[in-house]
Amino acid sequence: MNFINKQKLLISIVLLLFLIVCPLFAQQRATIVRLASLVPENTPWGQAINHLASEFNRVTNGEVEVIVFHNSTAGDEPEVLRKLRSNQIQAAVFTSMGMSAVMPEVMAFSYPFLIRNDAELDEVMRRLKPDLDARIQRNGFVTLAWVRAGWIKFFSRNPILTPDDLRRQRLATGTEDLQMLQTFRIMGYQVVPVGLSELLVALNSGRVDAVYQSPVYTAGNQIFGITRNMANMNVAPFMGGILMNEVTWRRIPDRYKPQLQEVCRRLEREIEASINNLETHAINTMVRHGLRVNELTPAQMQMFYSDTERYENNLVGTTNPVFNRDFYFRIKNILTEYRRTN
Repeated sequence: MNFINKQKLLISIVLLLFLIVCPLFAQQRATIVRLASLVPENTPWGQAINHLASEFNRVTNGEVEVIVFHNSTAGDEPEVLRKLRSNQIQAAVFTSMGMSAVMPEVMAFSYPFLIRNDAELDEVMRRLKPDLDARIQRNGFVTLAWVRAGWIKFFSRNPILTPDDLRRQRLATGTEDLQMLQTFRIMGYQVVPVGLSELLVALNSGRVDAVYQSPVYTAGNQIFGITRNMANMNVAPFMGGILMNEVTWRRIPDRYKPQLQEVCRRLEREIEASINNLETHAINTMVRHGLRVNELTPAQMQMFYSDTERYENNLVGTTNPVFNRDFYFRIKNILTEYRRTN
């Protein structure tokens, strides 16, 4: 073989190797993020998460590809958290209960009647979010977004206008929601643990008379067909978040991270607006189908606030507190200051 033919052969081999290796490098460039979501795809949450996935792809020019597993197809919250820790999935949507497995302090936000409206929640999050994010990061995760999913309210067979009205009815609490079960039991309510899948059966059979739940969930699952009364008072914010494991966040090139964080901030605002509209629509729809919205007077609301205050030492005392004592008092002090000036 002459020199020219050897050169041609060498060039051909180099070109062939180039064609083989380049696609492999291209495939390896993309960071795949499998994101697990508990919520159905055809909800504001689901649509917003799909938008998040497309924005991550756009901002990073395809270097980060987010694949969303909607409708709990990746498992329930404990299973999803295990998969997130082992990197079987790389990101996930959690409720406050799921978030509490990473950072138990977050459950202080669910202390009944502590945070009472959107403005108060805004102020608390403004003051505490940096610390919350830092604590979560110390546990191996990055908070992509904090998401508000409306407010928890009481739905019941008979009107609830005072704490005694509620104590006369059997209150369903989630079988996995141990902190709230313990809380309402300490406060003297008739608590009945009921799984979400069994809730309608329990209501139909008369095993329970009241629930604390979001209006969106109550409307979507026809719970209001039995619990015809809604106390128009916020029990606690219904919160969630989107977490990514830190090993995946580190793999994303730093040059993209400020834009991705802005995408996540927009997501927070979009979901909040959508949920507020959806909650209003859900309540209006239930009213058209027979729900009675019971308006509490300021004096009646104060009865709930004062009644809950009586159990503070039982719920956040120094011995076996139900809620994190430090975070509870941090929230309470922020709200005391806020209410004094607003």
